Formats: sequence, C-alpha cells, structure tokens
Amino acid sequence: MKKHIDLFCAITALFLSGACAPTVKAPEAILPIPEPKQVEWQKMETYAFVHFGLNTFNDREWGYGDSDPKTFNPARLDCEQWVKTFVASGMKGVILTAKHHDGFCLWPTKLTEYCIRNTPYKGGKGDIVGELAAACKKYGIKFAVYLSPWDRHQANYGTPEYVDYFHKQLRELMTDYGEVFEVWFDGANGGDGWYGGAKENRTIDRKNYYNYPEIYKMLSELQPQAIIFSDGGPGCRWVGNEKGFAGATNWSFLRTGEVFPGYEKYRTLQYGHADGDQWVAAECDVSIRPGWFYHPEEDNQVKNVDQLTDLYYRSVGHNATLLLNFPVDRNGLIHPIDSANAVNFYKNIQKQLANNLLADITPSVSNERGGKFIAKTITDGKYDTYWATEDSIITATIEFSLPEKKKINRMMLQEYIPLGQRVKSFTVEHRKNGKWFPVKLNEETTTIGYKRLLRFETINTDTIRINITDSRACPCINNIEAYYAGETDEISFKTDTKKLNSFPFKIQGISDNEILKATDGNDSTSCFIKSNTVIIDFGEERVISSFHYLPDQSEYNKGLIALYELMTSNDGQNIDKTIAKGEFSNIKHNPILQSVYFTPVNTRYLFLKAVKMINEGEPIGFSEIGIQ
Repeated sequence: MKKHIDLFCAITALFLSGACAPTVKAPEAILPIPEPKQVEWQKMETYAFVHFGLNTFNDREWGYGDSDPKTFNPARLDCEQWVKTFVASGMKGVILTAKHHDGFCLWPTKLTEYCIRNTPYKGGKGDIVGELAAACKKYGIKFAVYLSPWDRHQANYGTPEYVDYFHKQLRELMTDYGEVFEVWFDGANGGDGWYGGAKENRTIDRKNYYNYPEIYKMLSELQPQAIIFSDGGPGCRWVGNEKGFAGATNWSFLRTGEVFPGYEKYRTLQYGHADGDQWVAAECDVSIRPGWFYHPEEDNQVKNVDQLTDLYYRSVGHNATLLLNFPVDRNGLIHPIDSANAVNFYKNIQKQLANNLLADITPSVSNERGGKFIAKTITDGKYDTYWATEDSIITATIEFSLPEKKKINRMMLQEYIPLGQRVKSFTVEHRKNGKWFPVKLNEETTTIGYKRLLRFETINTDTIRINITDSRACPCINNIEAYYAGETDEISFKTDTKKLNSFPFKIQGISDNEILKATDGNDSTSCFIKSNTVIIDFGEERVISSFHYLPDQSEYNKGLIALYELMTSNDGQNIDKTIAKGEFSNIKHNPILQSVYFTPVNTRYLFLKAVKMINEGEPIGFSEIGIQ
C-alpha cells in the first residue's frame, strides 16, 4: 500500500512542479504582419490565370475596343477542361479576365451591350464567368476575377460617369458568382482607345480617378476574404515584371501610399521595401506562352518543363506566389501542349522535392527560447509550430546531423510569417573532411519569408548548417527541409568564361591593353593589379547584381584573393555602401570562377577590396572579370 501512496505522491509532485513552471511567452510580432487571409492566400502558392475574349478571335493582345462581338464564337468551350488541367497542374485556383482593356465582358452584364449577350456563343445565353465559377466549385479549387479599370470601348471613360459604371460592374461580379479569393486590378490605365468612336488618347489621374477607397469598402462588405491585387496592393502586389520571378531578396513590405498603378519605380517591386510599413507580398504573373492571349503562331513557343520549374523556384521559392497564364484557344480550350507542359512541370516539382532528408531530425541550435519554441518544431511538419531564439538574439546557427552521408542540392526554409518577416541574411554550409564549406548557389541568401527554396551544386555530406547572420528581431523558423533533386537541367552552376557577358568597364590606373587581358575570354592571359583595392568604372550609372572573377590560371595561380569586400561609389572616391563581403572558399586548391550575387544596385563605380590574399604581397591576378 505504501508503494502505491509513494507513487501517487511522486506523480502529484511532478504534475505540480510542471504546473508551477514558468510559461515561455511567444515572441512579440514585429510589424508589419499579414492578415490571416494573406497567409492563407500565400499558402496557395500556384494558381492559374486565363486570358480569353475578343482578343482571342482578333489576334490582338490589347484590343482597341472596336472589335465586333459577333467574332466571339468558341465552338467547343469547356470550362471543366480548363479546371481539370489546373487541378492536374497543382494549381489551387484560377483568375479569369472577366473584362480586359478592350471593355468586352465575359458575363451578361446589364450595364453594356459590349458583352457576351451579343455574341453567337450559346445564342447569346452564355456566361463564361458563371460557367468557370461552377467548374471551380465542382472540382474544388478557388475562383477569382480580373476586371480592367481601363476601358477602351466606353465613350464615357475619363469622366465621373465611367467610375460609377466601373463600380457597378464590380458589384455585379462580387454578388452574382459566389466567393472569390482575389480581385485583380491591372496597372495599365489610360491611353489610346476607341472610346465610343472618338478614337483618341485619354489620360486619367491614376492615383485618384477610380476612387479605390470606395472600392475597398465595397469589397470589404461583399467579399471580405478576397485579396486585392494592384501594383501596390493592398492585399498583394505586382512583382514589377511579367516574366514570373521575384528577387532573391524579397520583402513582403511596401511603404504605405507610395506605390500606385503606373508606379515609375516598378522594378523595385521585385524586392519590396525593406523599411515598408504595410504587408503586401508579391505575386509573379507570367504567361506560359509569349503572349497573354492565344495566337496560333505561338504553338511552338510554349514554356517547357525546365523553364516552368525554374520560374517556380524563383517565384514561390522567392517568397512570392506564381500566377501562370493559360491563353485559351479559339475553340475555347486549353491547348494540349500548354496542358501537357503544365502538368509535367508540376510532376517535376513533386519529384524533385519528394524525399525530405531532414524529416524528424532534431537539429542542434545555438540558442533556444524554450517552452513550445524548440528545435524539434523545425522538422515536425506542422505550419503553426516554430523554433525561436530569445528576444535579444538575432543571429543563430541551426545544424543538422544526418545518419549517413547524403547527396543534397535543394533546401527549403520557412519563417513563421504571422509574427512578421524577420531574417535579413543567412548562409548555408556543409561539412567536408572536418571543415565547413559554403554551398555553391547562383543567388544571394538574404530574405526567407513565407518560403525560400535554394538550388545549389550537389554536395555529399552528413552535416549541414544554416547560419542566420542578421534579423530584424529574434528568428522564428517553422520549417527547414533538404532534398536531392537529381542532376537537373533547369539551372547550371558552370559558367563558360568565354561567354561571360559583362557591362563594359575601365579600371582606374590600368591601361586598356592590360584590362583586355581580363576581358578577352582567354583563360591563359591575366591582368595583374598591385593595389589591394580595384576601382571599376562603368562610365555611367548601371544597375548591377553580380560580380564574377576567374583567378589567374597559370601553373601557380598568382594573386589569389581569400577575403573580399565589394562597395559602390558614385564619384570614384567616396564609398556609398558595402554590398557584399565574404570568402572565396578553397580558392587556393580550386581556383575556379568565383561569383558573388547581391541585391541590384545603381552605381557608376564598383570597388573590389582584397581584404586578405592567399599570399600576402602578391598583386591581384585576374584571368577574367565580369559584372552583370
């Protein structure tokens, strides 16, 4: 009996001690932070775009607004065929161009005759918006609409009456077709148009004309779950190009009120605003063909599996979403080439990321907050659990020890973004022969955000380490995975120095004949510079994003740089800022092309400082230099 009492007392004491243990508080959010619906939107990762309308039948990209609706007559239109293609391609939703710039409406609107009611399709009884919404519901994916603010058909475009018309169009779409996950407003606004036969150029105040505050109020009432897209959000932003990629550095922030449709600094949207105060993540829109609308001559120009795979890594893998456009053909179907390539692209991604080599491995970490925020949450497969450091710690290491050596060439990292985007820079290393070496990438490792996917030269190791070198606040990491994707073709880590493209440049204090030795594509010639700082002059301001250096290739490889620093200057004398610094690892024994990638900067001069040489006192030896 005493043994039972003793056991009961021990259990009770253990329970009471646990109950009295201090609760570890979660990290405070660091602003800006996403709304819950923005987090759910980003989890969709990939979804489809459909451009279809009068342009399809009149071989146009931007209809002028004067095409005859009677030319719109798809003989075999099947929205279920579209949606089944999207499902098989891993897409989680679709956005339909309900009205493009030509003003033609794919639904039987009561507001204009320039719509599907006046086409031969189904004898004027068709409603493609409704048909696609129903197909999405049937097959379990989300539905959304694109409504162009610009209308090259309407006679009253540019007047207050058009704004009322536009708002009423939006209200029809938001009330008649069920729930939408996104509302897409294009940034193209104002210019040449038919405008009821006026055939003139009209300009509008892009910031204020459409009365977006009233639109946002309407959407908040009718579709509160919807993400609003425009150049500057507020729900998500354009990525600043139509090529389908975001910058390797990509903040989910914008400065409030700065970005508007037609924003002149649109290229910066690839990277976001590091000092932004509004959460507006990037969406990467790209067409699977050169054009957005269908053109028969582009049947042999459909992006292939490797191209689409590359875009996935540079969109979803760069803390953005991928919006892939399908130009529906004149039969009203997705062309079989487009469909096959999209489906096989999805299968390829699944194959590459099939076997997580870090699953259920608890890493060792340099600091741990404790409580629920411990290292094993990094690999537990749950989105809402995460490892965090103590509040004062903004740098950390995460080290994984594998049971045996494995080939690895992919890595996925995720921050717990409901508490904000935090990591500013990190590195990835692997251990070989007792020493740490960086993995070889073709891009910088700065931000992480919702998801960062890394592709690097294959390593064979049993130990891999992530070094978080700077953060806005204590890191909060909810997932890290590693894979071996096989030896793939969509990315190469080898650069042919004979084809090393570069901006033209001069080097201060060096003759043109000597510089030529570093730009002639000939590995057997070298330029030697006796200073420890090389000042490269482009002759004018350039936007640069990478520096490439092939060391001297003679038998003894003279003038090797061990540690470097890259800096910009606009007068050739004073340093503006340091844009990259680090080590050319193993350069002594393997003096191959060294590539440094950094966030694009605008500069006239680039300073390269040799902080440390392999053999101190030697002049720096360049077989080739390239700046891109």
